Amino acid sequence: MSDLAGALELVGARWALLIVERLLDGPQRYGDLQRDLGIPTNILATRLRELEAAGVLLRLPLRHNTRAYALTDRGLALREAIVALGRWGSEEPKAER
Repeated sequence: MSDLAGALELVGARWALLIVERLLDGPQRYGDLQRDLGIPTNILATRLRELEAAGVLLRLPLRHNTRAYALTDRGLALREAIVALGRWGSEEPKAER
């Protein structure tokens, strides 16, 4: 498996990078992630578990059985890739020669 294939195995699932992008601003509570992203709760729960297992984020216990999520150093290392993808997505497609 190539390095890119391995990376996509960890963060290539739908919604995963959007979750990471949201957490680049700092820790977020589960409900805030769900509301801000508009992601179905079952998918959000699955992606958070997967990203936690991959060492991309960690769960922070809060009061009253709530929890927040924060990026680990490994998750923060995705910043450049996410910024580059966002920049690429905002560019106008150029005509092929």
